[in-house]
Amino acid sequence: MSKVIEMKDIVKRFYIGQPNELEILHGINLTVNDGEFISIVGASGSGKSTFMNIIGVLDRATSGHYELAGVNVAEAKDSELSQIRNKKIGFVFQSFNLIPRSNAQKNVELPMIYGKVPAKERHERSMELLKLVEMDDRAHHQPNELSGGQKQRVAIARAMATNPDIILADEPTGALDSKTGRVVMDLFHRLNENQKKTIILITHNRELADETGRILTMRDGYLEED
Repeated sequence: MSKVIEMKDIVKRFYIGQPNELEILHGINLTVNDGEFISIVGASGSGKSTFMNIIGVLDRATSGHYELAGVNVAEAKDSELSQIRNKKIGFVFQSFNLIPRSNAQKNVELPMIYGKVPAKERHERSMELLKLVEMDDRAHHQPNELSGGQKQRVAIARAMATNPDIILADEPTGALDSKTGRVVMDLFHRLNENQKKTIILITHNRELADETGRILTMRDGYLEED
């Protein structure tokens, strides 16, 4: 099975060289294989968010080796990192992060616009993805006309837009009631099983973590496998 993520000795420090220098991540190792569904759990302040930002190439590690889908992240230029974020990772956030004045379809098309996908292809793929998440009948609705669960399904369709190697979901059910959260989790399971997507779920909810194939716990900047 091919590795989609390989991390060795990942350290993250802030305020480097200053009296208040702070080490948040203390030499983390992580391997994720293609098609896995894993969860990373941890209390607030455990280093979970810092680690997620490094996995998602939103921030760089201070030291250590990180290879994502065959790309050495540590050696990549900033311009290459934005390409990696756009093409290799699909993000799903607790707060949905939809563009308020764009309808569902235009929100799904957004990563493809950045990726310079032609308009006809963008239109077709966005509709296919909205159908996949059972939101094609809401394609022309604005975010303020959608429920929380509907917004999150649009966000998941958008995360799939560039056919990424990984879906990184940060507390994706955090703003939803349990019934709607169940719909969203079922959708992740379908994407993992039917579309063979690698999914990394960041959550504080142990019950959700128990549904994934592998659980890792962040504690005080260390990553432990359960």
